[in-house]
Amino acid sequence: MKSIIGKKIGMTSIFDATGKQTAVTIIEAGPCVVTQKKTIATDGYNALQIAFGDKKEKHSLKSEIAHFAKANTAPKKVVKEIRDCKTDKNVGEEITLDIFTEGENIEVVGTTKGKGFQGVVKRHGFKGVGQQSHGQHDRQRAPGSIGNSSDASRVFKGMRMAGRMGGDRVMMKGLKVVKIFADKNYILVSGSVPGHNGSIVLIQK
Repeated sequence: MKSIIGKKIGMTSIFDATGKQTAVTIIEAGPCVVTQKKTIATDGYNALQIAFGDKKEKHSLKSEIAHFAKANTAPKKVVKEIRDCKTDKNVGEEITLDIFTEGENIEVVGTTKGKGFQGVVKRHGFKGVGQQSHGQHDRQRAPGSIGNSSDASRVFKGMRMAGRMGGDRVMMKGLKVVKIFADKNYILVSGSVPGHNGSIVLIQK
């Protein structure tokens, strides 16, 4: 599996030679440093630990500083472990955007925006009870009945009701690499990517 950590910059549109418009998300991906290689002999499984984004030494723990010193790099903000990573990189080497090519399909993993406590209309797409009538008010966005009275005498688990929305880990599959700017470490991906601008995402193939 080819993987790299990136930061979502925002969205824009690009046009091809025929004038066709494509909505793309700009991601600043890498360079990531290999900070540890795990093997079956030493750890029981194969994995590659990569890190992204510099962090000030005064904001880092001594254990973190010592760990990154083994890879001859400064402390990093984000560390992720990639299992069964197909690469010949060793500890201390960098992973850049050259592992991807324009036109191939990738997957992007991110955390969606947190919406806070939301009602059933926004959270589940309910249409509400209906129009306001005589003796009925503030019911347009209400959930309606949530169960029987005497038979079950309880609300079944999994009932779609109001609650916290967003902040979920989401994987977007089948996204296409539209353009790569290697000098700026920018990768343009077709469509939308979960998360707010500045959030951390994982690009993998």
